[in-house]
Amino acid sequence: MLSSLAAFAMFGNQVRAQDYPKRAIRLIVPFTPGAGTDTTARILAQKISPILGQAVVVENRGGASGAIGTDIAAKSTPDGYTWVLGTDPPFTINQHLRKLPYDPVRDFAPVSLLATVPLVLVANPSVKAASLKDLIALAKASPGKITMASSGNGTSGHLAAAAFMAATGTEFYHVPFRGQAEAVNDVVAGRLDLNFSAIPNVFSLAQAGKLKILAIGAPKRFGGLPDVPTIAESGYPGFDVSAFHGLLMPAGTPLAIVQKVNAAVVEVFGMPDVSSRFEGMGLYPVASTPDVLASFLETESARWAKVIKDAGIKDDGT
Repeated sequence: MLSSLAAFAMFGNQVRAQDYPKRAIRLIVPFTPGAGTDTTARILAQKISPILGQAVVVENRGGASGAIGTDIAAKSTPDGYTWVLGTDPPFTINQHLRKLPYDPVRDFAPVSLLATVPLVLVANPSVKAASLKDLIALAKASPGKITMASSGNGTSGHLAAAAFMAATGTEFYHVPFRGQAEAVNDVVAGRLDLNFSAIPNVFSLAQAGKLKILAIGAPKRFGGLPDVPTIAESGYPGFDVSAFHGLLMPAGTPLAIVQKVNAAVVEVFGMPDVSSRFEGMGLYPVASTPDVLASFLETESARWAKVIKDAGIKDDGT
């Protein structure tokens, strides 16, 4: 009897997947328009819509370091018509700093990784350091005197700075903002010295000479900056402060629908123009199985939890 019920349920899921989608899909981005996650979501939506035969509409629901939009997705009907663009704070960082209205593991069905996002260490051109080695020597000579801007307490940029200080034995004065744009603007203006940022946020500014990129936090160099070394190869092996973009749905979404969307994502990321556009923005495009994304989230969550604990970072209530 049970096997008959299981077979019936499986058949029902397959039928639903064959008919899916019948209407437009919303893709929630838990941040404001213009952020890197927003760009990734809009590229995906544009390319995947013709494959699925329905519009994928990007819906920006920012606030609370991504928790507001992510919670909306978590509580949506698990029918395949709500997706969420996942990234570090709401899926691998926030749970170690504060109580969340959702569970980033139990409340979601992973679909696919979309991209890894290298963080780079940038400085105002007036900082008297031409290399990472110079900066570390400068910082050790004047502990706490060099300022480090971040997009907020507990963000990936803040945690990257904490990991960097722990690895190099340096101390910087942390200045949190309420967004990455404000943090970068103050470094460009010379009011602050340093910032860890995703490449898309600072690449054009570096090309214009308004910032200098001292090192890359990812395990490998970025093709658009072939002469900029990684922190790992500069004497700190294993150092990695990359962020990520991924696609998830509410838990309980039929597996057949998850698999259908996953196949469409893989098709999108096999398109040469998509890969080149991502790489041009400073992102490493990655399409994966749902299991790979699930494992990745677990590993990243543990990594950031250790950084938070070791640095004694606490929730500041923002």
